[in-house]
Amino acid sequence: MQITLVRHGQTDYNNAKILQGVSNIPLNDTGRKQATTLKQRLKDTNFDICFSSPLIRAMETAMILVGDRVEIIRDDRLIERNMGQLEGKDVSLYNSKKYWDYNLNSNDLDVESIQTIFKRCEEFLSYISEKYKDKSVLVVSHGAVTRALHHIISNTDKNSNMLKFKVDNCFCETLEYKDK
Repeated sequence: MQITLVRHGQTDYNNAKILQGVSNIPLNDTGRKQATTLKQRLKDTNFDICFSSPLIRAMETAMILVGDRVEIIRDDRLIERNMGQLEGKDVSLYNSKKYWDYNLNSNDLDVESIQTIFKRCEEFLSYISEKYKDKSVLVVSHGAVTRALHHIISNTDKNSNMLKFKVDNCFCETLEYKDK
């Protein structure tokens, strides 16, 4: 199965370096332009199905990318990491390796633990690999979920520094996935 991972376009919170987590923040003009530019890059790619986080910034990005040409299915497993008490705070408070240390599995300040994110991403991948085997799947989500999906599909060592893999707004990567 071919999976194209996309992180949503920029929001005002991204621009101001504020953690939005599960807050339902829409794309800003820059984010819409980023998604439109990505749409042009992907114009020759045929997707069989699109899965998106239900948050508006991801849905808006998915709509720009595929419009009504491809069915878009909202999936709660793709929602952004719950940032707990860090929601709405400066991103510098989150850029700590402790939140991406798989063995430490920190949920300090009620931030959703990394193992919880990996579990829901693994469940999502298992579901789509059963149902959409040999298909081309577009997945539009958020920074933490896109990073987790990348590491799962790439079979990254869980003891590595997962933050080395950067996921900017409108990041796009196509990978082959074979369920274990």
